[in-house]
Parts: sequence; structure tokens; C-alpha cells
Amino acid sequence: MASDVAKFAAPLSQGFGYGIIIGLGFAFALVMIFITWALKRYQHEVQTSEMFSTAGRSVKSGLVAAAVVSSWTWAATLLQSSAVAYKYGISGPFFYASGACVQIILFATLAIELKRRAPNAHTFLEAIRARYGTAVHVVFIVFCLMTNILVTAMLLTGGSAVMTSLTGVHTAAACFLLPIGVVLYTLFGGIKATFITDYMHTVVIIVVIFIFAFSAYATNDTLGSPGRVYDALVAASKLHPVEGNAQGSYLTMRSKEGGIFWVINLVGNFGTVFLDNGYYNKAIAAHPVHAFPGYVIGGLCWFAIPWLCASTMGISALALEGSQRMSSEDVTAGLVLPFAAVNLLGYSGAVCTTLMIFMAVTSAFSSQLIAVSSILTYDIYQAYINPSAKGKRLVWISHMSCILFAIVMAGFATGLYYAGIGMGYLYLLMGVIISSAVFPGAMTLVWKGQNWIAASSSPVLGLAMSLIAWLVTAKKESGVLTVDSTGANYPMLAGNVTALLSPVIFSPILTYVFGPQNYDYESMRAIRKVDDTDVAAAAHIDIELIPGEATMTNAEKEEEEQRKLNRAALYSRTLTIGMVICFLLLWPIPMYGTSYVFSRKFFTGWVIVGIIWLFVTTFGVVVFPLYEGRKSIIRTTRSMVLDAMGRKSRALDGQKGYDESPSGVATPTEKEEVVDLVDLVNLGHLGDPWELVGNTHSKLEPEEAAPVQAVPLVEDEYRVLYQ
Repeated sequence: MASDVAKFAAPLSQGFGYGIIIGLGFAFALVMIFITWALKRYQHEVQTSEMFSTAGRSVKSGLVAAAVVSSWTWAATLLQSSAVAYKYGISGPFFYASGACVQIILFATLAIELKRRAPNAHTFLEAIRARYGTAVHVVFIVFCLMTNILVTAMLLTGGSAVMTSLTGVHTAAACFLLPIGVVLYTLFGGIKATFITDYMHTVVIIVVIFIFAFSAYATNDTLGSPGRVYDALVAASKLHPVEGNAQGSYLTMRSKEGGIFWVINLVGNFGTVFLDNGYYNKAIAAHPVHAFPGYVIGGLCWFAIPWLCASTMGISALALEGSQRMSSEDVTAGLVLPFAAVNLLGYSGAVCTTLMIFMAVTSAFSSQLIAVSSILTYDIYQAYINPSAKGKRLVWISHMSCILFAIVMAGFATGLYYAGIGMGYLYLLMGVIISSAVFPGAMTLVWKGQNWIAASSSPVLGLAMSLIAWLVTAKKESGVLTVDSTGANYPMLAGNVTALLSPVIFSPILTYVFGPQNYDYESMRAIRKVDDTDVAAAAHIDIELIPGEATMTNAEKEEEEQRKLNRAALYSRTLTIGMVICFLLLWPIPMYGTSYVFSRKFFTGWVIVGIIWLFVTTFGVVVFPLYEGRKSIIRTTRSMVLDAMGRKSRALDGQKGYDESPSGVATPTEKEEVVDLVDLVNLGHLGDPWELVGNTHSKLEPEEAAPVQAVPLVEDEYRVLYQ
């Protein structure tokens, strides 16, 4: 009956919604313009094609972890996890979080292998092409682009639905306006912009989740404590028990439908991680020794976000709704979280939700832009259209790719809205479409035997099998093929499992029928960086000064990095397998098998652990990146202050970072002190000529020949050459 359905009216004005979408988008773009200018002026970071796509391959583990958390925190992370909590109870948040964090942890192993096998690659697909050739390359381009299209469609459909529900902004308008600010700051800052804005977005999302959690479990007049929430869930279980749950309770891990969702979630998310070039982009951008810890920290920290968010918002929606239930359409559209937020905090809850979803959509969308632009630039344009293209041309292609993809996806998401296909449907469908390429793609980096026939055929055969399993099951279950029948749990389960597991059979069979390849990985190592000398020349900067662009190599450094990567590869396999066993077996299976229904004390402890875990996440992805980058932050800030005071050389943007003095006779060194890379190239403000050797600089008296260039030796070490 209509009276039994909860009505949800937009609590915010359309003007507020447009202000958030457009105003915040342009604000982030302006911030990134300033940061890009500062990095160019004070740290010689020019937007070459290498810098745009790889950030100089020098990002540290804390910022990698923050970027992974932000990129993996889609609108669906917050909205879909709350929806499954609303439908299945306390098991839903755990099944969502554990079913989506193990892929990030396992991906750490692939990240290490990519850094070892193809240290100069710009995309994962370049490694595919180097090993197998054009046919396999084209197959994986299609699957990777389908992944990016599905993920971006989910972001825009989910984000626009929430904007419409909270502010009344038209869904189609939101689909077209949300990408604008993201495209602007991505164009100016490249992947470095996504790392920096990902960090900012992560901070906002974590703060909002803390606000929700402390409101529901500490300060709210209706709820306000774990005990009251527990009592409300017990009452809800009696009022509308959950079919398939132990005792019909919302307070148990024994949930039949929740378990089915867990498997679908687990299988589908393998595709969206292992086939999303955005995650390979971040692995490539990471410093070689920081890729593995960055992904492990990111995976463990991310777990707390959907777990606590859904355990707060999905559960609060159940506790606060009474006899009026949300409609299935609203639940599928992801409106459980905004419903709970408005009921918990009123107007403030609506504002917090709008900000949080905006951050989740835009941060993940920027990662998709870089992923797609990298594929179109390096795997299509440079590979098949203009192999001799230099940096300036490739940067232009990257920019055009970002703009084109944003326009196409805005139109596609709008079409999905008018077709009645929402975020929840796409979330369940994605594994059916893309997961058949997961196994052959991973084996490219870890199994030398897989041949090109297996690599090209098994994804296609797996896709055909998954579509058949999905549609046949839907027809058998419901008798008709509609959005509702194909979106049910059992058809999606059949399609997802078939997609992931069928290539596990196809690939070995095809490999041994046609003969193993016995690949030596040398062609991957032969991948070379782009020639960005034209971009550096246009910026009047020595190419050697731009991070990640140095052409001089250091054999000892490379050997040491390889040794570290080899050790990390060994550790990663052991550690990731152990953590996967914990998240998928040791923690959930005993609770599922025993049909345990939470007691009041156990539920309280469950909530407290979730809050503590989010505090750990805060340290891992908010505090730790600042600590790792403290020297660079202090140095840049100091340089900006001195520059503003007129005490720094005016030629700091790469032309000559030094004061020039008349030539004279050198005198002995007076003092030595340790100095890092950027100090070595920005010593003009010191007012003296300096001789730079290794990782020390020595003040010379009184009149020395002016330095003419700084040449990188090894990481964070420069030598200045004198005439």
C-alpha cells in the first residue's frame, strides 16, 4: 500500500545542488591550477606526457594508499553498501567490504610484478602488447574500456540519483555537470592532480562518516547509543523479518541472500580492479619500493569505510523507518544513505551526504579519466596511429581523450537513467561483462607459459558463457527477460561466477593444446619512456630536472630497486594470501555457519571495532601521507614565502635556479650538509654560489664559476656541473 512506503522529499534547494556541483568543481580546478604552477616553479614538475600519466614514477606509499582508498570509494561504495545493510542487516556491510577489499590486497602482487616486468610501461596494456602482439592487445583494450565505461556509468548514475533526491537537481543535468570540474583539474594536473585531490576527497569522506557514526551511536535523540540501535533492530526483525536470515534477524551473519550478494560482489570486483587501468596507473606512478605497501595499506584502510558507513547508515535507516518501508526502487537507486542522513541530522545530514557523494563521484571519476586517456594515448594513438609521436602531441591527445570520454559518458549515463537502469543493476552486472578477462590478464604477468591463443580466446569464450548463464537463468527463474528479472540475485550469481571461473579452465587447456609460450619477459622490459624533450624545451626547462624524465641511468640503483622488488614480490604473495584467508574464511565463515545472532554486547563491540578501524584508516591515509611528504611540503612552502618576500631568485621555474656571480678562484670548502633533490636545484635564494656533489652541497668562497646545469645521479641526488 502507498501508506506503507516511506516518502523521500528533497530537503535542499536546487540552487544548493547546482552550487555544489559547479562551484566545488571549479574550486578544485582552481586549486589544482595553483598546485600545478607551484610544483612547476618550485619542484620542476612540468606536465610532460610522462608526468601527466605516471607522475614521474615517484609517488610514495602513503599517497598511493590515499589514492587507492579514494579511487575505490565510489558512490556505490557508500550507497550500495548501505542498501545491502538495509536489505540483509548487519551481514550486508561486512559482505560488501570483505568482498571488495581482497581484490585491492591481491592486486598488490600484480602491482609489484608490473614494476618488475615492465618498469617503463605507461599502461598494463602496453605489457600485453609487448608479450602477445596486436590480436591480444585489441581484445584487452575492449575489455579494459568496457570496465571504465561500466564504472563511470555507475558513478554518474548513482551520484546523479543522490543529487536529485537531496536537492531536486534534474538527473540528466547532474550527469552532464558532475564531470566538468573533474575534467578541468585533471587536464591541468594529470595523474598528480588525481593523487592530490583524491587525498582531499578522502579526508572529507572520512570526516563525514565519523559525523554519521557518532550521531547514530552517541548523540542522536532517537538512537544515540549502540544499545538503542540494537533494540530498534530487534523490533524491526519482528516487524518485517528477513527471509533467509537466521531467525529472520537483522543481527546475524547467517543470511542466504546476503551470501549470494557476497559471491556476486567478490567476483564482480575482481574485474573492476584487475581490468581497470586506473589501478595500474597508480602502481606505475608509485616509486618502485612504495607500490606494494601502498596497495596493502590502501586495501586495509578502505575496508573500514563501507563497513562502518553501511553499519551506521543502512542500520540507522532500518532503526528509524518504523512501519513505512523504503520502496525497492529507492533502495536500488541508492537512496538508503540519504534517507538515514536526513532522519539522523536533518538539513545538516543532507548537506553532509551531498558533499560526501560529490567527493566520491569526482575522485573516482578523475581516476577513470586518466585510465581511459592513457589507453587512448599510448595503446591506440601511439601504438597504431603515430608511433613516433613526441611528448607535446601525446599530452594533447591525453587532454582530448579526457574531454571526449567525459562527454560520451555523460550522454550514456543519461540514457541509462531514461531506460530505468540504476546504479544497483550496473553494480551486479559488471562482473558478467568483464570478469572473464581477469585470469588471462593476471597470468600475463605471473605465468610465463600462457600463449597468445589462450590469452585472446579465453576472455571472449568466458564472456559468451557468462551471458548465456546469466540470461538462461533469468529466463528459467522468471519466465521473461526484463530489467527486474535479469537483475535478480540468482541470474547475476550464475553470470558472475561463470565469467570469472570459465577462463581458469579455458586458458590452461588452450595453452597446452597449442603449446606453452615459455616467455622471458624481455620484450616487456624493452618498453621505453616517451621523448618529452619538446615539452621541456617549450617550458625552458632542462629535461634532466623534471622528475621521472632523467635519461642518465645508474646501474647500481636499478639493481638495488630490482632486489627490493624481488623481496616485495615474495612478501606480497605470502601476506596477501594470509589476509585474504582472514577476510574470506576465518572471520565470516564461522559466524555464518553457526547462525549466531548478535547479543547486545557483541553488537556494541562490533560497532566499536568499526569506529577504531576508521581511526586507523585516518592515520593511514590522512596523517601518514603528510608525514611522508613533510620535507617537500615544508620546502615548497618556505620557497613560496621567500619568493613572496623577494629573497629568492626570480629564475626558479627551470631556466636557471641559481644566482650568477663573476668567475674567480675557488677556495677550500667551508662546510658540508645533507640536502635533498629540490634544495639542490633551488639554491638561488641562499645568495651564494654552491658546489653540489653527491648528496651534499659545499659553500664556496668567495667568487666561483656559476653552475650551468644540475644532473641527476641517483634518487634525491644531483651534481651541479661548472664551466
